[in-house]
Amino acid sequence: MTTKKALQEAEQKEAQETLRQLFANQERKTVYTVLRHVSQSGMSRDISLKMVDDTGRLLDITYAAAKAMGENYKDRNGQRVIRVNGCGMDMGFHLVYGLSHALYKTLSVANDAGYTLTQEWA
Repeated sequence: MTTKKALQEAEQKEAQETLRQLFANQERKTVYTVLRHVSQSGMSRDISLKMVDDTGRLLDITYAAAKAMGENYKDRNGQRVIRVNGCGMDMGFHLVYGLSHALYKTLSVANDAGYTLTQEWA
C-alpha cells in the first residue's frame, strides 16, 4: 500500500521534473512574482509565480512550484498563491531562491543552485 508520504514525494519529483523541462529551453530562467495579498500585521504574504515559456505564453507555475518545494498552496480570489511568512527581506526572492534550490540542488558544489533562476516582480 502506498503511504501518504511516498505519494507526496512522487508528486514532488514529478513537479520538479515538469518545471525543469519548462526551464530547459530558456536562455534567461526568470520567474515573475506577483504579490496578491499582505496580511494586516505585515508578517505574511500571498505570492503567485509566473514564467514566460519559449513560445511567449505566460504560465502560472504556482501549483507546480509549491509541489516541487513541498510547500502548501491555496486559492485566493481565483488565483493560486503560496503563503510566505516573515518580514524584513524580499520574500519574492526568497520564494524563487527556494524553488531554484529545489530544482537544481544536484549542481556541483561550486555553484549555488539557488541562483540558477532569477526573480522579478511583476
